[in-house]
Amino acid sequence: MRGKVKYKKLLKGKAGIKLDLGCGGNKQPGFVGMDIRKIPGVDIVHNAEVVPYPLPDNCCHTILLSHLIEHMCPKKVLGIMNELWRIMKPQGQLLISSPYAGSPGFYQDPTHCHTWNENTVYYFDPRPSAMGKEKNILYGIYKPSPWKILRNNWTELGNLEIILEKREDDKQ
Repeated sequence: MRGKVKYKKLLKGKAGIKLDLGCGGNKQPGFVGMDIRKIPGVDIVHNAEVVPYPLPDNCCHTILLSHLIEHMCPKKVLGIMNELWRIMKPQGQLLISSPYAGSPGFYQDPTHCHTWNENTVYYFDPRPSAMGKEKNILYGIYKPSPWKILRNNWTELGNLEIILEKREDDKQ
């Protein structure tokens, strides 16, 4: 791990850290960066597809996945989402940005292997009202750690932008 002292000091604060997962060389200001590559700006060198992460429970108040989820193995995504839930503080926010499934932005990159559309996020929110129906049948399929959808914006030819909030009251 690079910058071990730097992020360990940040973890001591009660407010929690902001984690830029898969930051590459573009870590967001004020964030702790985690990436598989040991490059400048990366504080924690770790493969985001390998759980658990080298972080304690409830240590993040914000986690950013900017154009990362589409590079992850689809079979690992549920475990990764549960791991993000583990390291997130209660009411913390998970920010996900990804090319919309089937968009030119998704198809242009040969390393994209996992698509999300506007309905994918409903697999993670147990609330029936999330889908505007009596029952959210998508959440009931896998029953992952529960998130609350705060934002679900998308365009078919552009990006999907999602904000999720960690929920504890619905933990199965």
